[in-house]
Formats: sequence, C-alpha cells, structure tokens
Amino acid sequence: MAGAVWAEDEIGRKWDRCFTDAILKLSGGVFLGGVFSLFFFKRRRWPIITGAGFGLGMAYSNCEGDINASVRQQTSRSCKSEGKK
Repeated sequence: MAGAVWAEDEIGRKWDRCFTDAILKLSGGVFLGGVFSLFFFKRRRWPIITGAGFGLGMAYSNCEGDINASVRQQTSRSCKSEGKK
C-alpha cells in the first residue's frame, strides 16, 4: 500500500497545477496584450483584456481535460473493482 495514490491527492495535485497554469497563462496574455496595445493599437485597453481572456480560456480548457480524465479514470477503476466482487 506504500505506492498507492489516493484519488483526493491526485485531484488536489491537478487543481494546484491548474491554478499555476491559469496564473501563468493569464499573465502571459496580459503581457502580450500590453505589447500589442503599446505598439499597434495606440494604447487601447481591449487588447489587454482580450489577451487575458484568451489566457484564461486556454487554462480552463487544459484543466477541464486533466480533471475529467482523472475522474473518468477513477470511475473506471471503481466499476472494475465492483465487477470483481
């Protein structure tokens, strides 16, 4: 049982990774939006907001896939273990 990974621990690690990914992608989107706003769009605010939205959207999509894969994996494990009984 020393090598066993609890489902709660695995999902907790995935949530931590998702928050980190969201922070990085949000800041990257704001930075790129700021650069585009500064050099191409005469210091408008909408490129920064759009960049932040794209960053959060990408992070949400990645997290949704990771967490759903983990939930599906846990569900298939529990179905297999119930079938053995």
